[in-house]
Amino acid sequence: MITDSVAEKPADSAPAEPTAPKPANEVITDFGGEWVVRATVAAEPQLRHSPSASACGPYRDAIELGLSRGRNAMAIWQDLVDTYGFAAGYQSVRRFVHKLHPSSSLEACAVIETAPGEEAQVDYGTGPMVRDPLSGKYRRMRLFVMTLGYSRKSVRLLVFRSSSQIWAELHEKAFRRLTGVTRVLVLDNLREGVLTPDIYDPALNPLYRDVLQHYGAVALPCRVADPDRKGKVESGVGHAQKTPLKGQRFESLEEAQTYLDRWEERWADTRIHGTTTRQVAAMLWRANRASGRLR
Repeated sequence: MITDSVAEKPADSAPAEPTAPKPANEVITDFGGEWVVRATVAAEPQLRHSPSASACGPYRDAIELGLSRGRNAMAIWQDLVDTYGFAAGYQSVRRFVHKLHPSSSLEACAVIETAPGEEAQVDYGTGPMVRDPLSGKYRRMRLFVMTLGYSRKSVRLLVFRSSSQIWAELHEKAFRRLTGVTRVLVLDNLREGVLTPDIYDPALNPLYRDVLQHYGAVALPCRVADPDRKGKVESGVGHAQKTPLKGQRFESLEEAQTYLDRWEERWADTRIHGTTTRQVAAMLWRANRASGRLR
């Protein structure tokens, strides 16, 4: 039963004084963003001086290389900024990419609004290729994502494999990173969390149920074949897959997680969210400063 009380924060992590968020990068949306290959071009291209030329023109080779690897305008823009100190904005790259590869328009969908501190959504997705220390071969990681319903702040964690225990541990790690717990956790009907799906009385995995009960949270499994109910975390999974992780290979889990965390802080938290039209970090920071509650 969902209560109105604020969920207990993890005992092993005291809330830290919130720090001011970084300035927003640019007014952009979550759709079509991608993270670009590091060090795509060894030498910086020579800039053109024609006033009518696009600022992206000198970087055409780097842009086309990124596109050939499945990346899109957002990822290419981020790479140009990090690698070359690219001064133009995202829209400049977006227009340049659209001229090279025109794309179709996106389909509209409904938005579910939730109160601050009320809901988070959790899910697994496909992660990058990482070298397994046991076999020495590259293996596909699993990407765990927890997204807050109000601010859209996400925690993304990588693991080689999953189990009921790992699923529960990932929730605890996410709680510690967020320094708090929402009242409700919306999840899919995967067996790590739900043993028997049911529209009225789903049977939760006992370990998962006990962990959430310890923190004062309640699980809310989605109906079967109703993925739109957790569309916020689905977007969070897709954003990471198409932006920082697309086509990447890492030599260790630590390297992959560090790379993902850096992208989270540098780009994901500082972006202007396409639905809320506000900066993700600013929404979380201001709400926590005002009430001390997780958003």
